[in-house]
Amino acid sequence: MEISARAAQLTPSLTLSIDSKAKAMKAEGIDVCGFGAGEPDFDTPEHIKAQRSPRWEAGFTKYTPSSAFRSCGRRLPKN
Repeated sequence: MEISARAAQLTPSLTLSIDSKAKAMKAEGIDVCGFGAGEPDFDTPEHIKAQRSPRWEAGFTKYTPSSAFRSCGRRLPKN
């Protein structure tokens, strides 16, 4: 199977490369805080939690799914 010239020019994702490296280091037993892809792999520090809002108490501490943005968009003014 051949790929197009344009596809051949693509470079690997730096974000995925960093994430892969962090996972490999963790597998070796190295203490790593991964910031490469997705959400951080550690809990929010206590001094930040101390300033929390009621939303935190309800568990709203993760990224919003992209599908939620569509429902927000319907409520925003169009102009």
